[in-house]
Amino acid sequence: MTNTPKIQIRGLYKSFGAKRVLQGVDLDIGARESLVIIGGSGSGKSVLIKCVLGLVSPDAGSIRIDGIETIGMPHSERQELMHKFGMLFQGAALFDSLPVWENVAFGLIQGRGMERALAKTTAIQKLAQVGLSESTGNLYPAELSGGMQKRVSLARAIAANPEIIFFDEPTTGLDPIMADVINNLITKCVKELGATALSITHDMASVRKIADRVAMLYEGKIIWACDVKKIENSGNAYVDQFIHGRAEGPIQMAVKVA
Repeated sequence: MTNTPKIQIRGLYKSFGAKRVLQGVDLDIGARESLVIIGGSGSGKSVLIKCVLGLVSPDAGSIRIDGIETIGMPHSERQELMHKFGMLFQGAALFDSLPVWENVAFGLIQGRGMERALAKTTAIQKLAQVGLSESTGNLYPAELSGGMQKRVSLARAIAANPEIIFFDEPTTGLDPIMADVINNLITKCVKELGATALSITHDMASVRKIADRVAMLYEGKIIWACDVKKIENSGNAYVDQFIHGRAEGPIQMAVKVA
């Protein structure tokens, strides 16, 4: 890890009307580190990632990538910065009308102007990295199982050899065995690329498999961050309740009674 964090977040605030989502997030992610953010539904995990990607403008705070401030960055510079990023979306988010290879190569063709033949060759190579055959490239997303769709989405995320990869609930909707396959592939691909990974997930098996470090977001702030090996003995009641899925504890869920 270098002295300068790959991603440095300071005092990040974001509200939507009266709803305060992020309330002063501070977080560092080192180069080549895999950090996983945990927290309940609606805690702001997705909003945080969208702020880092520039899809949502924060109300206040700082987000630095490789030491460069990105908030308020001119559009042309933001477009160049986006070349550093790869993204695996929740639910795969593939284009139904495009064959698999073109889904994988979409960013290369549309975002970087790569010639289609070269983009297809690259896509087939990336599909091989996630354990899919060349023939899979000619299929359409509807012809694939959920696990295969996730692999395609992962191939797309790594297609341009990004420096930073975001994983949004990468194992949602998968059975435990396929989820473990995806976790192993994520770990393998991130290490092969030497990339920095930022993930959000509720799946504690994923956390334990893919994370170097874990941070918990609660009520708009990071309340705990540490090496994943220390998560079972965090000394934090909120973390302990969350990772063990207990209804009783300091985190109180609103339950509507009919």
